[in-house]
Amino acid sequence: MTSSELWTRATADRYDAEETTMSSAAVLGPTLAFLAELAGEGRALEFAIGTGRVGVPLRERGVPVAGIELSEHMTARLRRKIDEEALPVTVGDMATTIVDGAFTLVYLVYNTITNLLTQDEQVECFRNAARHLAPGGRFVVELNVPPLRFLPPGQVAVPFDVSERHLGFDTFDLVEQVLVSHHLTRDGDDDGRYRRDASRHRYAWPAELDLMARIAGLEPERRVADWDGSPFTQDSTKHISVWRKPL
Repeated sequence: MTSSELWTRATADRYDAEETTMSSAAVLGPTLAFLAELAGEGRALEFAIGTGRVGVPLRERGVPVAGIELSEHMTARLRRKIDEEALPVTVGDMATTIVDGAFTLVYLVYNTITNLLTQDEQVECFRNAARHLAPGGRFVVELNVPPLRFLPPGQVAVPFDVSERHLGFDTFDLVEQVLVSHHLTRDGDDDGRYRRDASRHRYAWPAELDLMARIAGLEPERRVADWDGSPFTQDSTKHISVWRKPL
């Protein structure tokens, strides 16, 4: 078991309803096209597949997909969408769990590598990806760029969503390289009550991920700002990075 926090039944049950924007065609279309092109005629393995937001529609596009997921509750939600034969999922952590066979694509989306709270575990995640890749296969990671440029001296919090039904902000421990993502979500009717949630993450810089990839024997192939292939610049707020296993 890694340091990843385990998603509960309650969190899994409301996950899809709270991620409708991330499940929209506008978001998923470019994501699926990008991943399907890299998978080619081979198989894809999703680390931390969750409820199948990406894995299920990628399978529906004809890409054979398997998954690894730490939370049995998230896997149970996925099973309501697709059966085990069509999309097999192994319950375990993404840093050490082994799935049979070789893959042309291993991918991690939506900042999920930050669920591993130590650098050593993130390195092991890269090694596990390399272990599953066939020669020439790719490892893809979607990750936000740490928004530390928004932190003036003495400030430790950065808001990322201020809307009618949700307030989200991150607090940073700059020594441990850990952020805590805080959420205040208005539930139900207009009774004024908010649900409070928080989760811990280890943030990493693009250059740090490149070094992890090198340790795992992977070579950098490209880095873009989003799934549409737009250029990655110093002002980009996130990146899609691709590393390749040598032939």
